[in-house]
Amino acid sequence: MSWRLPKLVPRSAPVILLVLTLAAATGFAAVGHLVARYNANQQSRGRKLYAQGVADTSAGRYDEAIAAFRAALTCEPTNSQYQLSLARALRDSNDPRRLDEAESYLVALWQRSPQDAAVNLALARVAAHRGSIEDATRYYHNAMYGVWNSDPDSNRSKARIELIQFLLKKGATANAEAELMALSTSLPPDPATHLKAARLFAEAQDYSGALAQYREVLHLDPSNSAALVGAGEAAYNAGNYAVAQHYLQEALNRNPQDANARQLLATTELIVRTNPFRSHLSDVERNRRIVSAFSQAEKRLTECAQQTGVDLNASAASASSPLVGLQSRWTATKPELDRLRSPAETDLPDTIMDVVFQIEQETASVCGQPQALDLALFLISQKREAAIQ
Repeated sequence: MSWRLPKLVPRSAPVILLVLTLAAATGFAAVGHLVARYNANQQSRGRKLYAQGVADTSAGRYDEAIAAFRAALTCEPTNSQYQLSLARALRDSNDPRRLDEAESYLVALWQRSPQDAAVNLALARVAAHRGSIEDATRYYHNAMYGVWNSDPDSNRSKARIELIQFLLKKGATANAEAELMALSTSLPPDPATHLKAARLFAEAQDYSGALAQYREVLHLDPSNSAALVGAGEAAYNAGNYAVAQHYLQEALNRNPQDANARQLLATTELIVRTNPFRSHLSDVERNRRIVSAFSQAEKRLTECAQQTGVDLNASAASASSPLVGLQSRWTATKPELDRLRSPAETDLPDTIMDVVFQIEQETASVCGQPQALDLALFLISQKREAAIQ
């Protein structure tokens, strides 16, 4: 058989090269197929782990979520969504030791895509966790003006609202008010969003701004009970009692069980009935209210003195309580009531009511929150200019 072997061996170099090439191609194809299958399996495993991490995050199981996202990243180390989700879970776990790691992932993502709104929002929340007003404001603004994958207008409003909430929590009221003004000019025509903005204005004690937002809610949704009560409270806190009375009455008409609205309405109606500074009052009615308020102030002063053991008949020079001096001032002013009817005494109503207001404010300081008519007079004294309306 040995004499036949040379005939079976190819003698042509091209044929040998072709055979080797075919063998190499087959090998590369096989390896490529194996690699592709491995990568596909890894990606599939990564997606399952990521879905598990998302479920754990939604359930508040942050330790499990972190472990799942880390495992997903071993399957796809360059997947930006996995990195972002891991950073969020690290941040929201409320473990201060994890904030640095969360920030490192987010900064790396930010460096690759500084206009990514979701990344900037995540960094803003890290800064908020740390209490940094400057960093949080910068990243929240980046998020507002960054690139959103969907619904950019709504997301920008939500980011600004979140910034405002953070600023109010930190006591940065001036910064919050500036953001509120910007927010009010860019809100979508959505009652829920305007309602949230109204409450933020109220929290910042900008009651005029709150009232404007509550009115916008009622324009979009006239039957919104929360907006009716909110508008009444905002007008009440602003000292615009006639407007407060209107909204609170409407709120009670829709929901008679609202105890808060009922109490506010009772105080508001008492203020409206007793306020001597309301416009369009006749001279007779104005004077009647002044005399009634003056008498009530003396009653409140007497009761407060009894409560604190102060002798109002003591010498003002030797007395340690300011109540004694107020009693002397009330007594000296009392004869002026007889001159209220004189048209020439144009400043007299203010002079008399100054005594009333001083008594109500001082007794509130000494004896605590007043009630009923005294509360009405106290509130008028605090919102005197608004009460003229």
